[in-house]
Amino acid sequence: MTATAPRFGAARVLWLILATAALLGSVLSGTASAHAALTGSTPKDGAVVATAPKDVTLTFSEQVAMGDDAIRVLEPSGKRADTGELRDLCAGAVVKYGVDLHSGLPEGTYTVAWRAVSADSHPISGAFTFSIGAPSKTTVALPKEEAGGGVVGVLYGIARYVSYGGFVLLVGGAAFVLACWPRGAAVRPLQRLVVRGWAALTAATLALLLLRAPYTGADFGPGSLGAVLETKTGAALVSRLLLLGAAALFVAVLFGAYTRREDEGEKKDLTFGLAIGGTVVAAGIAGTWALSEHASAGLQPLVAMPVDILHLLAMAAWLGGLAALLVALYREPSVEGSAVRRFSRVAFGSVVVLAATGVYQSWRQVGSWSALTGTAYGRLLLLKVALVAVLVAVAWLSRRWTRRMAETAVAAAPEDAAGEAEGRDSEGGEDSEAGDSVAGGDSEAGDADAGGGAAVPVTVPDDPERAAQLARQRAVLAAARAKRVRDADPERAGLRRSVLAEAGVAVVLLAVTTVLTTTEPGRTVEEAGAAQTSAPAAVPDRPLDLTLPFDTGGVNGKGTVRLTLDPGRSGRNAMHVYVDGPDGRPLDVPELKVAYTLESKQIGPLPVLPERVAAGHWSSTAVQVPMPGEWKLQVTVRTSDIDQTTIDKNVKIG
Repeated sequence: MTATAPRFGAARVLWLILATAALLGSVLSGTASAHAALTGSTPKDGAVVATAPKDVTLTFSEQVAMGDDAIRVLEPSGKRADTGELRDLCAGAVVKYGVDLHSGLPEGTYTVAWRAVSADSHPISGAFTFSIGAPSKTTVALPKEEAGGGVVGVLYGIARYVSYGGFVLLVGGAAFVLACWPRGAAVRPLQRLVVRGWAALTAATLALLLLRAPYTGADFGPGSLGAVLETKTGAALVSRLLLLGAAALFVAVLFGAYTRREDEGEKKDLTFGLAIGGTVVAAGIAGTWALSEHASAGLQPLVAMPVDILHLLAMAAWLGGLAALLVALYREPSVEGSAVRRFSRVAFGSVVVLAATGVYQSWRQVGSWSALTGTAYGRLLLLKVALVAVLVAVAWLSRRWTRRMAETAVAAAPEDAAGEAEGRDSEGGEDSEAGDSVAGGDSEAGDADAGGGAAVPVTVPDDPERAAQLARQRAVLAAARAKRVRDADPERAGLRRSVLAEAGVAVVLLAVTTVLTTTEPGRTVEEAGAAQTSAPAAVPDRPLDLTLPFDTGGVNGKGTVRLTLDPGRSGRNAMHVYVDGPDGRPLDVPELKVAYTLESKQIGPLPVLPERVAAGHWSSTAVQVPMPGEWKLQVTVRTSDIDQTTIDKNVKIG
């Protein structure tokens, strides 16, 4: 029992790290943003319009998919104000959708709630308000949970992480066997590793397919699966399942017919065929991510998708091969140093490919130095780069242990040859009773053999039962001897520890990568921010003070209007209007009205009906200016029953 404790301890530590990283990735991905953003709407968020609009439109930073009931407009009472018919208004690079509104809508504050699926398969949702006439109280409760959140979001995040982990173990483990250690195809622990990778990827893909509808905000029901299959993500998941069927055949041949081939020529041909077929299947599975997520949307998708496939394959070859090497070092003492050296070369090539493809992906998704530190995506990317640097540093230590193993093997080769010759010379002179003793289960002979002494020749009895017993005992003694030699090898022990450290960093790196794929890219964040701030530049905050002469054409129809707007910026303002006659004294007029219009955004005119405070003094404390910009101010002055005039003035409001 004591001899096997380190082996199971290492396995438990690795699985504990894997589970922790999976939970970390799922929790963080539940709070991450998706990759499309709402860049504009008509009416604007918080706008106050004089008359009810005919429709509500939304503009997005990139292509999105919107189904029926994706945009809902609710009256202050909570009643639906829209017709429910979604209109696709996309034209060229502009991504816009809208819904028509019912006629005769009452005044008050309206709520617009929307949900969509971005081009890279992630759900987005949001809500905003606008007012007709004037703001009012509303009984509408906005959803607190965004699309892709809650328990479904956590489960979906875990399934995503498990799918990446399964892909890494399946592809990387098979590549390790074919490229680094062909004899490992007959090793049970390696077989279990690859098969479990296939099972994990298959189960996670099925879970993603079932969770997809509720994850995007749709109701889960009999028809939801059919609707998912019609989407790009659904088609990618189904394609992945079909490719996993081909992968199952590949695994069956690798661990079946391949291990039974004894002819070197036939085995070489089969190795070549498995390598070609396995690469095609692995690239196809990686393509299901590239065709439905990051690479398929945004800048240069035709270049980004092949680059993403190479990135995923290199990651699988490195991290999956690392897991296979860890299993071989802990579970199979006979793994050769040459296999470790071959994997070292494969890992180096994978790191080169990862670096080249990662630089391109970073440029494509981040876009600027400010986004690298100023966005969640950029900060996660920096964390990923730091983890890769740590992983490379630990891998460098592993390479040092590998070189020391090679040097030890070269130095020990002459001694091993001499020992084998001595063993052959003494083999014929051994007493046959020793063989009978081993066959009978003699403990002293077993201890001598396990202690690494000279091999004890045995006589195979004619009794099949005795022969089977002897074979089992010899296998146990050989395994004990090999483990004793393995544990006594400091170079191999050091390599095991460094590879275990690599694996621990690798599973955390995989969790960060999973979160990164569900986070809005820095380039998209900056473009959305630029689009939202592309309105006319606001002037510095200061009270607006105007003096406007007027002439209604009647008796006592001339004078001056003095208007102040405080604080003179978007939002709530206090307005005072003073009307003076030609002599500079207050002029008491029967009626005065004010209106604001933002012609560049087709907002207004927004009427303001000030109250008479005193002769020649009118005021209003609730003037709502929806947004900054250049507004046209209209003041209407009536001096008699038939004499009135309207004065226009363009002013900038911050």
